[in-house]
Amino acid sequence: MSTRHSIRIAVAGAALGAGLGAAAAFAQAQADQQAVVLDRVVAVVNRRVILASDVEDEMRLSVLEPNRTGEEKPTRQHALEQLISRALIEQQIRQEDAQAAEPPPQEVAARLHEIRTELPACVRANCASDEGWNAFLAGHGLTPQRVETYMRHRLEILRFIEQRFRQGIQISQQQIAAYYTDTLLPQYAPGEPTPKLEQVAPRIQEILLEQQVNVLFDDWLANLRKQGDVEILDPALETAASDSTDGKASQ
Repeated sequence: MSTRHSIRIAVAGAALGAGLGAAAAFAQAQADQQAVVLDRVVAVVNRRVILASDVEDEMRLSVLEPNRTGEEKPTRQHALEQLISRALIEQQIRQEDAQAAEPPPQEVAARLHEIRTELPACVRANCASDEGWNAFLAGHGLTPQRVETYMRHRLEILRFIEQRFRQGIQISQQQIAAYYTDTLLPQYAPGEPTPKLEQVAPRIQEILLEQQVNVLFDDWLANLRKQGDVEILDPALETAASDSTDGKASQ
């Protein structure tokens, strides 16, 4: 075989290899593009992005809200409002004193126990047992670790809000009893076991406190939003989210 012929074969082989490599790379790029589920930014709060997946996650976590009644379905608009308010408050916590608002592990554990044994949806699912709890979470696309993280952040915000706005607010025993009779008990189906008032009184007091604190911190949160840089990038969510300045992050 001549040297010139050998060179032609080598060049042809190199070209073929390059062509196959390019084709393989193109095919891989197409496969990667098809395989990757793209997330997207729906809002930016003082340079902190909120993703569409965050909104979906917030909607799943809404099943743990203590004041959610009946079969009420969460909306993407409400979830985004919650996330914007929470982001603004968390940024304030970091600026002021993050350690003062951080809940101890025993408080997080106690709250998780309350949810598992007292939340009506959890009572129906027998969340007091590990098997029932895991099945309940799996049914809503959640994990124990995600719920614990959510609860820790939620308690952190509650502690911050209470420290800043709680002083002077008093919740009477009559208010607690009225909430127990008029709001909590109707959430249980006839014949279902219901907790006694003394068992849930501390949690009811907290809910009522949150409601009154919300009234006080609405203006504060609205000012945070005006002073901050909040941009809604999803047109479907822009009107609903921007019109709501009270977020009620502690709900």
